[in-house]
Formats: sequence, structure tokens, C-alpha cells
Amino acid sequence: MAPRIKFVIASVIIGAIIATSIFSNAPDSVTESSIHTPSPILRIGYFPILNHAQAVIGLAKGDFQKAVGKEITIKPEVFGSGPPLIEALFANQIDLAYVGPNPTINGYVVSDGKALKIISGASSGGTVFVVRNDSGIKSIKDFGNKRFATPQVGNTQDVALRKYLLQNGYKTKDEGGKVEVISAQISDIFTLMLTKQIDGAWVPEPWGTKLVKEANGRIFLDERVLWPQGKYITANIIARTDYLRDNPETVKKFLAAHIDETNWINSHKSEAMDIFNEQLKALTGHIIKPDELKQAWSRIEFTYDPLKPTLLKSANDSLKIGFLRTPPNLTGIYDLTLLNTVLEQKHLQPIK
Repeated sequence: MAPRIKFVIASVIIGAIIATSIFSNAPDSVTESSIHTPSPILRIGYFPILNHAQAVIGLAKGDFQKAVGKEITIKPEVFGSGPPLIEALFANQIDLAYVGPNPTINGYVVSDGKALKIISGASSGGTVFVVRNDSGIKSIKDFGNKRFATPQVGNTQDVALRKYLLQNGYKTKDEGGKVEVISAQISDIFTLMLTKQIDGAWVPEPWGTKLVKEANGRIFLDERVLWPQGKYITANIIARTDYLRDNPETVKKFLAAHIDETNWINSHKSEAMDIFNEQLKALTGHIIKPDELKQAWSRIEFTYDPLKPTLLKSANDSLKIGFLRTPPNLTGIYDLTLLNTVLEQKHLQPIK
């Protein structure tokens, strides 16, 4: 087995020991009784990225704070990737979070199902496989001896690329094959593409659009074509299990705001993009070029549906390429009780 994959698996095993000790007494459901006092603070983790637009925009507009009321103080926590966010959740430093499917699966598995629950969806789509126009790649048959990049070993895009290669008869070089897959910071992927050090990359938007517009790339594959109805989960909302148990009313108010934010974004795209870019500049010092933002936005669907079958497929893909040693038991990863309560109150279709 490749050293990098061994490292990922070893990290999972070590995490399991740590997380199991922390969460061995955590309940499995919000229906269990509790003597704990509700928290006056709600700490929300998220990334400053398109797939977390409801968090970026909702926090900027103060919509979540209005929803939970003055008695609850919301404290946003910005992260750059999934593993640190999951670590923060394990350490009781955040309560709810927007995060991708693979970090969610890993967090659930290493904690033996005790640490977290998925309580809502957030986004679908928004990932593309971009190749350089001068890479010589015209079809899948041209992948041999090519070099591709993803943002992080074992993350959602990395799993998708490796599974796609495997499905099409290619092994990576670290598995004795002919295709090299490297991991790099997303901004470094742009430089690697621009300087012709990689032939392509599987990346989230808006970086796919940026590679096309500014790094002589073209979209070889929009990942939506690989999924039924073009839908697949790219961000969920997770809750720390004990917070979910002890603060159901706060979580319900938060979910009501998330649903409203989702519907507002979908019906006010132009205004939403402007607010997103303004807040992105406040958080990172940068904006996405308006034409690139508009194109990238068109490939993402904002939703509160967690698209459960697609997360389960992602877990199965992680197993097939070696990032999980045994089939994960994800039976209890979802708790949509509060989401469905709110949806029914809003006369919207519950999620099955």
C-alpha cells in the first residue's frame, strides 16, 4: 500500500483512539434526556468558499444572529480545510459547522459515531476536472504519464479524481500505475498549472473557472455528469452530538435561518454574489472576479437537502481507493429530526 494512503489510514486509527475516549459517553440522538443547561453561545465553523455561501452571507447579514435571538451569542470560526475543523469540533471548540462530505465521514468514523451528526445539507456540485489546453489530453485515453493535482490527500476532490481514474483503468504512480496525483494548496495548483508543472487538476469552484480563464485550461469534466440528476453533496451542516442534544431550540432556529438563507440566495443570485464577494474581501483580503464568480456560481446548487445517497457513495469510493480500511458504518450519521420539524413548520417537503 502506498505510503501516503498508509499515513491517512494511520491518522484515522490514531484519531479513533483519541476521539473514542472523548466521546464514549456521548448520546446517539437528540431525543435522549439531558440535565445540561442550554449554551448561551453558538460557535459556527465554516470556510470562506462558495460552497459555504449560506454561512458567509448569513453571518455577514446578521441573519443567523437575528434568528437565534439576543439571548444567544453567535461566534463564527473560519477554517481553511476540513481536518482542522473536525479537530476543533472534537475539542469542543465549535458547535455547528459547514463542511464537506469526506471530513464529515472521517470525523464520524474515527469517533465511532459519537462525535457528530449531519443535520442539514448546504450545497451540491461545484467541482470540475480542468486540463491544460496544451497538455495533449483529448480523451481519457491520454491520461497515461500525466500529472494531476488535488487540494489535499483524501479530501473530497482527491477521492473523486482517484475514483475516476480507477474506474477508467488507471492506477496512480504511488500504487504502481502511470498517473501521478499530487496534493497542493489550491493557490499553488493555479501556479503549477500556469507554469505547466501539472497537466490538470480536480478542484472546487471558483478555482476551476480561474484555471480556465487565467491558466490556459479547459473543463474536461464537470463532476455533475457523474451523478444521478447531476446532484451530489459538497457541503453539509454538522453538529457536535452533545450540543445537538442540549440545545435543540437553538439548533431549530439556526436551521430555520439556514433554510431561509438558502431560498434567498437561490432567488437573489446577483445580490447574493455581491454580498459574498464583499464578505470574502473582509475575510481574506481578496475577491473573485465578477465574471468568474458568475460562471462558478452557475455550477453550484444551494440546498438544505443532504442528498444522503451521494454521501454514502462517497464513503464507498473512499473504501475502494484505500482511504478507508473497512466499510464504514454510517447508519447513525444523520439526524434530520429538527430539520424536518422546521420544514414542516414552513410547509416545505420533509427530507426522507
